[in-house]
Parts: sequence; structure tokens; C-alpha cells
Amino acid sequence: MAYRPKLSKTASERPNAKPASKPASKKRYLQAKPEKDTETIRLNKFISRSGICSRRDADVLIQEGKVEVNGAVVKEMGYQVQLNDSVKVNGTNVHPENFIYILLNKPTNTITSTDDEKGRQTVMDLVEANTGHRLYPVGRLDRNTTGLILLTNDGDLANRLMHPSYKIGKVYEVTANRYLSDEELEQLRKGVELEDGIAKAYRVERHLAKHDSVLISVHEGRNHLVRRMVAFFGAEVIKLKRIQYASLYIDKLRVGRWRFLKAFEVNKLRASVKLPELRFTKS
Repeated sequence: MAYRPKLSKTASERPNAKPASKPASKKRYLQAKPEKDTETIRLNKFISRSGICSRRDADVLIQEGKVEVNGAVVKEMGYQVQLNDSVKVNGTNVHPENFIYILLNKPTNTITSTDDEKGRQTVMDLVEANTGHRLYPVGRLDRNTTGLILLTNDGDLANRLMHPSYKIGKVYEVTANRYLSDEELEQLRKGVELEDGIAKAYRVERHLAKHDSVLISVHEGRNHLVRRMVAFFGAEVIKLKRIQYASLYIDKLRVGRWRFLKAFEVNKLRASVKLPELRFTKS
């Protein structure tokens, strides 16, 4: 029986999803505020949430004596601070940003990175100017692969979603240069031998509406994985689109457009990787 992707209301296109060429929407949107000003968090988390580096790099800065809290150098690992404390890194004040979550339908010929040394268009070019926040893509899509990608400054969520132990599902709509037989689809379910080990799909179905396409669902995030799985049979992927990532669906969001996630979508993602719920405010 062919698999039909779930059409979830959570991924319907938002009115404020704008192409990059248009100014940012003036409508209010949700931001997550994880802690109250009176609650304490680890110093490395405070620094990483300011967007200047990862927690690991923050630990190095702390060890090197480059971090001050309320005017005093702190080298203690695990040191706790409040959000209203004065924290300086290399003499510059830093402060955590509220978390932002964006779902983008990535167009082709777009790089999944924060910048590109060759000057090619990146996913950040599509969203960053319109949000005013420094965001990072969760995982990668090939330059010519389209579809769903999540961008956020929530490092804890991003790291867990990308960690293989959580087995986050990804569903791709795949069109090859020839018809893939039932036997080949069954082999994809059982696993195919690639140069870096066995790769298998946890679900493979023919697309109901597009008879020349199949839907391949995987948990792994190896480079060019789906393309290499199809190439195992001597076929070539000519069109690849990610239509689902974890509990998020691309649905009717047009190519090149984006929208903010809703509060319950974020908390559903966080629950899937065993993170606590967040409180949200409108900005």
C-alpha cells in the first residue's frame, strides 16, 4: 500500500512567511524565553545562547580567563549565573537571545550553511535579514536538494535532533532517472551496502500522486545518503525533496518561503529529544 504523507495543520503556510526579497513581517511572532531573570543557568550556556560560540568553545574561553561575571574573572566550570548578571567575553558584554524557530522550504542551488566562501546563496540569506536574529540550520541538505529545513538558535535542541541516538526521522520525495522496481524498493528496506557501511530505510513507499516518485524515510544523516542509496542500483536521483523532519511537515509552504514554528510544534520537537517545554512570549 502506498504511503501518503500526513497533511498536518501545524505546517500550513503562515501569512507572515515572506520571501527574502521582501521586508520582514511586522506581525508579532513567538519567542521562547527558557528561564526567568531570577533563575540560574550555567555560564557556558549563558555565553552560547548569546550566539557567539558553542558551549564547548565557551568552556575554553572560561578556562582561559576571558570571561568576567559582574566585573570578576570566572574560571570555574559549571559556574551559575542569572540572566540579569553582567557577563563579558573578551571585554564585550554578551546576553542570551530568546530562542527563534523557523521552518524553511529550501530552494535548489542554495547552500545549507551560515555563509559560503564562493558567494553562493545560503539559507541564511533567505531568512536572517527578516528576523534580526543569528540562526543556524539544523543538519544539512545538498545544494540541489529542496525542502524542509529547520533554523534556530536553540543549540540544545539542534544538537539533540542531529544526534544519531535520537533517531530523528526524515522523509524524502525521490525522483530517479528511471523507474525503481518493487524488488529494488524492498532492498532499500532491507539495506544496501555503501562505502561507509550498510544503509537502510525504515519506510519506502510509492508516491500516490506522483507515480514516477517514491518516498524514502531514513533516520541517518550521512552525506548524500539517499542519493547514494539509489545509486546502488545504477540509477540517479534527478529530484530530491525533504517533506518531513521529525514531527514537522513541509505541506503547502512554497519553495523559498519560511514561517515561524508555533509553540506546540517547538515543544513537541523538544519532547521528542527529552528536553523540557518552553514558555513563549510574543515579540
